[in-house]
Amino acid sequence: METNQVSQAPALSPLVIKERTGSIDIAEVIAVLKGDITALHIRQAFSTEVAEEITANFNRNPGLKERRDGVPGQYVGASHYRKDAATYFAEAENARPFVDALFGNLVDPARGLFDALKRELHKQGIELRLARSDDGQANICRALSWSGGGAYALEPHDDVAQVLCAGNDYELPAVAHNTVAALNFYPSMPEEGGNLRLWSHKPTVTDRKSQGVGTTGYPYSSAYLKAVPYRDLQLRAGDIGLIDGGFVHGVTRQSGNGDRRLLLNNFFGFARPDLVLWWT
Repeated sequence: METNQVSQAPALSPLVIKERTGSIDIAEVIAVLKGDITALHIRQAFSTEVAEEITANFNRNPGLKERRDGVPGQYVGASHYRKDAATYFAEAENARPFVDALFGNLVDPARGLFDALKRELHKQGIELRLARSDDGQANICRALSWSGGGAYALEPHDDVAQVLCAGNDYELPAVAHNTVAALNFYPSMPEEGGNLRLWSHKPTVTDRKSQGVGTTGYPYSSAYLKAVPYRDLQLRAGDIGLIDGGFVHGVTRQSGNGDRRLLLNNFFGFARPDLVLWWT
């Protein structure tokens, strides 16, 4: 039985963070994928014009929905979180036109990175493809705007638990034994807050069970993380963030005025030494 007790002090793991300005380098993406870098933050990675158009397309998208899975926010696309494979892939297929509508005639930055990574991994004898089942296949990305009203717009969590416990009808659980990379493009950011906070802690199965988050990885309490050092990535529209989703991370409170925090998100990771899966 899972409990919410605060156990012994969380074990610390070092954060290896790289921040710079300019275009993305696939070698750096692979370094995160292989666990050599914890987080990569690239400023001004895509244009203001593209960012503004994606944001406008999100706000008027007919596929825009409120999340109903206990994580407050709005989204376009599909999430595997707390869903069986049949439900997730059916939702992904149904959402595909709405995801496409985020970009209109624009060059999709998530697709561009996927294609570049696929070419580079192919040279190494590694296949990159979308996760799939008999019910369909994943989308390249989803669009999210977190709306938590407490200390965090998105509470501290890890991304491994939801992958490890996705179920035998998914291909995904094998990825949880490697790095679960979480990739975010930021078309819109508020003037204040909305930063990506990374704690120097990569929870184990035992850690998650002790905190009552064994199957979801969400949320970790402030008491549990009190003594754990953290780093904030100060994000702006047009930035890209790529992290090892096994580390606890969250989104700081954002100002209620001006632009909303919007991201394009996906996950990817090694399911086998010769196969990388990509999903949302």
